[in-house]
Amino acid sequence: MSSLLLPIMASGADSVTPAGAAPRSDGKSLVAFFSRSGNTRVIAGQVSRALPADLFEIVPATPYPADYFETVEQARQERDRGDRPPLKAQLPSTAPYATVFLGFPIWGETAPPVIRTFLTLHDLADKAIIPFITHGGFGLGNSQAVLASHAPQARLMEGFSMQAPQERQTIERVTQWLDTLKVK
Repeated sequence: MSSLLLPIMASGADSVTPAGAAPRSDGKSLVAFFSRSGNTRVIAGQVSRALPADLFEIVPATPYPADYFETVEQARQERDRGDRPPLKAQLPSTAPYATVFLGFPIWGETAPPVIRTFLTLHDLADKAIIPFITHGGFGLGNSQAVLASHAPQARLMEGFSMQAPQERQTIERVTQWLDTLKVK
């Protein structure tokens, strides 16, 4: 499967600073990420090692179900209700960081509810937020608007987006294959 690499652009050009405008260099960088299947985790690790930057995994207090389709349904319900599920841990302070690389997959055409929680719990005023997003082929949805509305005092920078292998597609293809074997 080929990957689709896209720079992230928001619908409102004034809300995103172009990639060429470097974030402030007078503070440390943080890579904060949420990953269910591991695609976003791989990118987070690569960014953290390359910069170098501190790494923080955004983990919900109650894990999402192991079953992909149950997770999709739970995430849809959380999105529709506007939930902000509690996190297992949060950063003690964002003060040391000038730049936050924020990674997450697109769920239901938006940022996962735990990203809204992360943004709400942490003071990101005057910090550069550089998103890196994985998606299953449907694009960024309204994720840029979520970032802008939940961290209004931050400087949202142009980020990175990549189409990653779809968990749903994998599950469906393996199930179809197993069905042809007629093995119990």
